[in-house]
Amino acid sequence: MPKSSLFNSFSRILKKAELPSLPIHSTRHTHAVLQLEAGASMKYIQERLGHGSMQITAYVYSHISKKIEHDTMGKFEEHMKNVLE
Repeated sequence: MPKSSLFNSFSRILKKAELPSLPIHSTRHTHAVLQLEAGASMKYIQERLGHGSMQITAYVYSHISKKIEHDTMGKFEEHMKNVLE
């Protein structure tokens, strides 16, 4: 399938759904971040995306999302409650 067919189809879908134009590669990034938020390991995501190393995956996809930040702070707060008791 020519790349242009995929890109054109994706553009039409976004337009029909009244969503803003996005590069199709953004779906890959979204998928990786959602996997991280769901608790998937970096190794799993690396293999799923086909990267040669976890370092590449971590560098490109491990931006801290609001959910990851919130969940991590919650875990830290719980840990500190136990430390201070």
